[in-house]
Amino acid sequence: MPDALPASDLDLFQPEVLADPYPAFERLREAGPAVWLDRYRVWAFARYSAVRSALLQHDVFYSSAGTGLTDLRTESSWRSRSLLQEADPPEHTRARQVIHTVFSSATARELRERFSAAAIALVRDAVAAGEVDGISQLAEALPLRVFADGLGLPREGRAEHLSAFAETVFNLNGPPNALFDASVTRSREMMPWIVEHLYPEKLRPDGWGAQVHRVAAEAGFGREEAAVLVRGLLVAGMDTTVKGLGSLLWCLATHPEQYAALRADSGLIRSALDEAVRLESPIQMFFRTVARDVDVDGRTVPAGDRVVLLFGAANRDPRRWEEPDRFDLTRRSGAHVGFGIGVHACLGRMIANGQAEGLLTALVDAVETIEMTGPPRWRPNNTLRGLAELPLRLTPAR
Repeated sequence: MPDALPASDLDLFQPEVLADPYPAFERLREAGPAVWLDRYRVWAFARYSAVRSALLQHDVFYSSAGTGLTDLRTESSWRSRSLLQEADPPEHTRARQVIHTVFSSATARELRERFSAAAIALVRDAVAAGEVDGISQLAEALPLRVFADGLGLPREGRAEHLSAFAETVFNLNGPPNALFDASVTRSREMMPWIVEHLYPEKLRPDGWGAQVHRVAAEAGFGREEAAVLVRGLLVAGMDTTVKGLGSLLWCLATHPEQYAALRADSGLIRSALDEAVRLESPIQMFFRTVARDVDVDGRTVPAGDRVVLLFGAANRDPRRWEEPDRFDLTRRSGAHVGFGIGVHACLGRMIANGQAEGLLTALVDAVETIEMTGPPRWRPNNTLRGLAELPLRLTPAR
């Protein structure tokens, strides 16, 4: 490590940091545009400008060496490499085109209709119940019902396996800590069901998963590669969506004036998820590898080194956002990096936006106020940030 660059002994994966990462993120932002983390021998980018620039330079900060802590150049992974998340053009371009072919504009319109109908039913049931868990009964229930149906997964076994899938996958992107070890154990129970349902014979013929297999075969992908693409689609449709919807509900419950503003102006619905994702980024970090010596705001990061891009830190950078720790629906927050940007922008963004729009529309039509009836519980994860429980009371609109 060159002497001119700042270094830190911070452990991003220790329980205290995972529980509340923002003080650590602030220290890294203030230390410099690129900070060497001694413990893991990687560079940390915490400033918005550095993270955004790296995401847009996919040829310099490449993904195929792994987007988790494991360096796939020298270490074996617990799973096959993602053709979407851990690939670079032109391989990544071919894979992404398969998904874009399946998820056409017509599919997007159909999705919005499905999300709207399901959200109305879920909100109706939640209002009737009086008190609900906003995570299991709303944020998780919507993608488990609509997205899993669309993918063509059977309903039997869905809840117990899919709800844990993304949590497990992203814990395994971290170091061998307690969360990693617990996820290894859980994956032995959960992954056989997941893997079994990545193939056409277990998917509904008219579902998106089966369509991915057909389009992938036409594009020259083999059966196993197509199954990896379905797995990537499953991750994209569950992780950011559940976490984003949960954080959005939490933000509205803790900021009643913002929910009142939303009810008064439905034009704020489209910006609401972006602001929640900016404030509580579902994916907190992804790793990249440096292809050549690169200048980062006047500092040189050497070729071959690994970099962790801290989305959660960038999205609260005061150099980019005024009062970044404040939830504000009127903020123009669409430039956040919570879903990534550039060629690796999250495929789940369209899915998350459609579900958020459906859920918020149903809420503002039927619910006068959203209140917490007890403390929320955050679920620690080596990569994700999101709630495990959110006790809510939904007061019906008069």
